[in-house]
Amino acid sequence: MAVATTDPVRLPPAPRIPKLLQGVGFVAAREKSVAALANRHGSVFTLRLPIFGQTVVVSDPVLIKDLFTTNTDLIARAGVLGEMFGPGSTFSLDGTEHRERRKLLVPPFHGKRMASYEGIIEEEVLRETASWPEGREFETMPSTMRITLNAILRTVFGAEGAALDELRELLPSMVLNASRLAVMPPVVRRDFGAWSPGGKLTSYRERYDEIIRRLISDIRDDPKFDERNDVLTLMLQARYEDDSSISDDHVADELLTLLAAGHETTATTLAWTVERLRRHPRLLARLTDEVDTDGSELVQATIWEVQRTRPVINGTARITKTRIRLGEWVIPERQAVLASISLAHASEERFSDAKAFNPDRFVGNPPGNYAWIPYGGGVRRCIGAAFANMEMNVTLRTLLREFEFGTTYAPGERLHSRGVATAPAHGGRAVVYRRTIKSASDTGQTQRASA
Repeated sequence: MAVATTDPVRLPPAPRIPKLLQGVGFVAAREKSVAALANRHGSVFTLRLPIFGQTVVVSDPVLIKDLFTTNTDLIARAGVLGEMFGPGSTFSLDGTEHRERRKLLVPPFHGKRMASYEGIIEEEVLRETASWPEGREFETMPSTMRITLNAILRTVFGAEGAALDELRELLPSMVLNASRLAVMPPVVRRDFGAWSPGGKLTSYRERYDEIIRRLISDIRDDPKFDERNDVLTLMLQARYEDDSSISDDHVADELLTLLAAGHETTATTLAWTVERLRRHPRLLARLTDEVDTDGSELVQATIWEVQRTRPVINGTARITKTRIRLGEWVIPERQAVLASISLAHASEERFSDAKAFNPDRFVGNPPGNYAWIPYGGGVRRCIGAAFANMEMNVTLRTLLREFEFGTTYAPGERLHSRGVATAPAHGGRAVVYRRTIKSASDTGQTQRASA
């Protein structure tokens, strides 16, 4: 891990490019510009970035591990997502307050409770895909967005009825607006009235808070409050060691964090999965065969490989609270350090033939914690990682069971920035045909029912 030091500052090499051009290059083509710098300077370099300013970029798993395991007295989360989500979000909390909150939030996303959510995910996939057209190309990303949104609203928010409808209508626009503003300068994020981007986000947030207040009140009044298993109810029931609870305002911030961090990213990864599989027909056939026999190993490996080759989030940043030594470098106070997810995943040293899409690399060989980092790492690792992985597994298995996907020789869809997330430029286009073959478990159930 990194340690505090008083040694003279020693930063990694930086490109001899004017600061303005560095920022423009990053905004216009972040993947290409960062990859070009890595080819020139290696796995560690310094770059001037929008929002963060002067930033040390690392992609070596050893340094990433050191960064993620550094004491929180020395580093904190960088970026403006905490500002987007509110002061009660885990993105805004630090130190002891962050650790105590995390202890309350982790249990609902692990263990048997995950299995109890699988049926809801499958219901949402079947509901959404019932209207998919056959035999003509269409974008899948709007569908994956609705699947993940509805799944989170039902399992995390515990929403139903009017609240579910209101949140379903409000949140897509709200999250997209916040995602775009998060990469903009502070002046753009300010509220200059209803006509301004910042003003629109304020309006969205006021409406969101009102819905959540009503939802919390309804859940507390539910006679079956103690029997509910949605995450919101579990948050309302949770208690710190001093027997105090999370305030309602902070609950609203955490719910928004969980939705924004898990809805768009998971939906985008699913759209990338469709985009990749259509261009790998042999793999697609193997996956279908596996699903038909109720297997899951290749499905899981495929999800991991999609996350490696098409990371939705390009990096995760920390900011130093004091001068630290990270590897051979000495980094000053208030300096951003970015663990580049895209560069780490493209490392030939860690992933043989890294440019190739090859899920077999992960069959029986799960990815390492610091070379494969789509969920970040350390005490800031995504709380909902297990939920997202379960959701993608259930969705992909259901899609393969219900549909035959038409393949294509078209070039892969280019990367498209949606603000924080990177999506397929054409929405993960697909051509599908409904299947009549059922999985082994479905066939067995049919035979038992007939008997």
